[in-house]
Amino acid sequence: MAISLKRRSEPRAKPDSMTLVEHLTELRSRVLICAVAFVVAATVAFLIYPWILSFLAHPYCQIRPHSCSFYITGLLDGLTLRVKIAAYGGLFFASPVLLWELWRFITPGLKRNEKKYAIPFVIASITLFALGCLVAYVTFPHALNWLSHIGGPSLTEILDPLKYLSLILLLMTIFGLTFEFPVLLVSLQIAGVLTPKQLSSWRRWAIVLIVVVAGVITPSSDPFSMMALAIPLYVFYEISIVIGSIINR
Repeated sequence: MAISLKRRSEPRAKPDSMTLVEHLTELRSRVLICAVAFVVAATVAFLIYPWILSFLAHPYCQIRPHSCSFYITGLLDGLTLRVKIAAYGGLFFASPVLLWELWRFITPGLKRNEKKYAIPFVIASITLFALGCLVAYVTFPHALNWLSHIGGPSLTEILDPLKYLSLILLLMTIFGLTFEFPVLLVSLQIAGVLTPKQLSSWRRWAIVLIVVVAGVITPSSDPFSMMALAIPLYVFYEISIVIGSIINR
């Protein structure tokens, strides 16, 4: 009995003293939690599929308020669409749990000064990703309107929901990821790889590079989405210089 009590009072092993098997065991448990969270969230997304589809179709209905219908050419297309929306919705709804488990797994291995920046960086990353998705969603009607007229008046639109879904989700994902640009720049300044002075001296080249990259990675290839991506990226570039100057004081 005494031995049992002694074992219970022993502190938990520190991350640097954990064996490879213990690390893998912890990783397995966290992956299992993430998998369960994803399945539950995907099930919820599958059940509220009509609402999610209506939300994603809203940009198209803004430019075609009286005829914003989708057309499928195969019997399985409807099921495929619902499963895809359930999968994407599962990732979205389960993202707080996924990020929390990732945070809990990597936090013990961080040094004290790294932990000081970790939480602000995680919050900033999530906020900027959501902001990027929102900007893409808001500007998507302009992209659709431009794309629908670029081919000329002789073309009649019959939209495939699978292709439409792929385009809008790809656009939102690209915007979300590229909006992490300031987090990357500030991280490099904290690590000493870059300095605010260097970024200031590269300003002209940065403008050109940002515009070129925005034009290349924008999946819809329309000028509205390109400018909606390029302008915030340049603003983020300037903000990163300011934040880097404050941190390095």
